[in-house]
Amino acid sequence: MRVARVVTPLVLVAHGSADPRSAANARAIGREVARLRPGLDVRVAFCEHNSPGLVDVLRDCPDRAVVAPLLLANAYHARVDIPSQIAGCGAADRVLQADVLGEDDRLVSVLRQRVTELRVSRRDNRIGVLVVAIGSSDPVANAHTAGVAPRLLAGTRWAAATTAFATHPEPSLAESVQRLRHMGARRVVIAPWFLAPGRIPDRLERFARDAGLAMAAPLGAHRLVAETVLARFDRAAGARIAA
Repeated sequence: MRVARVVTPLVLVAHGSADPRSAANARAIGREVARLRPGLDVRVAFCEHNSPGLVDVLRDCPDRAVVAPLLLANAYHARVDIPSQIAGCGAADRVLQADVLGEDDRLVSVLRQRVTELRVSRRDNRIGVLVVAIGSSDPVANAHTAGVAPRLLAGTRWAAATTAFATHPEPSLAESVQRLRHMGARRVVIAPWFLAPGRIPDRLERFARDAGLAMAAPLGAHRLVAETVLARFDRAAGARIAA
């Protein structure tokens, strides 16, 4: 008798937002992940604001699952919130949590592409790029995020790149723009280190408009975002098998 192979579900968990565009983007990434990996059981969940919640999805999963955080930074939600929800529904012994997406080269490549979609040539040495992330109270997480800006310059002739955090008062966005100008940039563009549109990116867009700066689109449901999710899933699932 042939025994059916059990496929470990991938639970893609996003933070959640009152802005429906954020949840829609998470679901779009889930669909892209499923398209890239036919046969994989892909489920989308949220920590808060949106449905279904992570606890509800885990209770409906088979014995084993891998939770893949749809998060860029390894900060509070990845280190405290998601593990607490996994433990709170009694799933800690059967659920593995994958790493966050982080500053993966694939995501930096998507960010670079978003900048070039502004009709910015990679050979334009007048360009300064302000990478703006949400920011964290964890300085280690912020230090990792700050590493995106210099890596963004790879393969280009852009003059400079630096990082600012939307939730931190210092340095301000305006100060960061001036820093790029002092570094030789004659035209500054904003590259949001965000997965989806939302209230904070909207606020950033208003700043860009008022300052006369072009702003790129968020990373979105790009194929390379989905590939990064699958890489995190495969690493976590492989660790289970190795154990």
